Amino acid sequence: MNKDIREINERIRQESGFLTDVLAEMDKVIVGQRIMLERLLIALLANGHILIEGVPGLAKTLTVKTLAATIRTKFQRIQFTPDLLPADITGTLIYDQKVQEFIPKKGPIFSNLILADEINRAPAKVQSALLEAMQERQVTIGDQTYLLEEPFLVMATQNPIEQEGTYPLPEAQIDRFMLKIKVDYPSEAEELAIVRRHAVPRPTAITPQATPQQIMSARRLLGEVYMDEKIEQYLVNLVMATRRPADYQLAEIRPHIEFGASPRASLSLAQAARAHAFIKRRGYVAPEDVQAVALDVLRHRIILSYEAEAEAITPEDLIKRILEKVEIP
Repeated sequence: MNKDIREINERIRQESGFLTDVLAEMDKVIVGQRIMLERLLIALLANGHILIEGVPGLAKTLTVKTLAATIRTKFQRIQFTPDLLPADITGTLIYDQKVQEFIPKKGPIFSNLILADEINRAPAKVQSALLEAMQERQVTIGDQTYLLEEPFLVMATQNPIEQEGTYPLPEAQIDRFMLKIKVDYPSEAEELAIVRRHAVPRPTAITPQATPQQIMSARRLLGEVYMDEKIEQYLVNLVMATRRPADYQLAEIRPHIEFGASPRASLSLAQAARAHAFIKRRGYVAPEDVQAVALDVLRHRIILSYEAEAEAITPEDLIKRILEKVEIP
């Protein structure tokens, strides 16, 4: 087994070099926000979608656009608005007078990287059209179904403070996102660096550092990252603790959880932990990989009770308590 892990380690060191180049290229534009950058790469490697939440001005859109520029692939930015229609995303049938028949006109969803900007500004039908494509990896126009080209990744942003004119994503739909990250303000030193770098606009040339083939190859290698049975049991215990807290000496948090995380959380946690190990250039998953991504995988999958909301308790508070209490292998 040790020999196998050493071989996987060596293969990962050889095939993950492009990630270092991608991060270096993004550092030309983005100051700080290292966690957000790593989580975007985790979503890309683990074939999962990501929801980015933060107040305006924290470079959410800029970060996603910069990531797309570092990859030689198709990118589309969709600005979600209240008057958007599902056909504006998926496409529609148009009548061609020359051939006297309806032909499909594909929408912006037919790209590899999709930036769904301010996703909570669009009504439920539009959100559902996007989320169906995310889950099924296909789109139906008329009576014809089209498979979406891989790699396919949706990176959605939403503003948590401006609720007027927004349509919050239902829990069943938000569960489709592998990760939900919350972007915080930069530090004083980082903000000073932002002022010095961007106060006077200077065009920054971004050179593509990765190809779709490299990403797909990395995804295949990700499945070979070794995960011990004890690590598998550990991540399942973390998810089960959101459903049956008393079984893990966490009875005090039970009144604060209306519904725990779904089985999709266990799958996402396993994949995200493997991707985190890959980024750290390891061929095996360690407990710290699971802990590093647990907050981002679980925060949007725990539905709080009215009691928790009344006491201003957040999902993050509960997850941190679970991480402290569940035994680490």
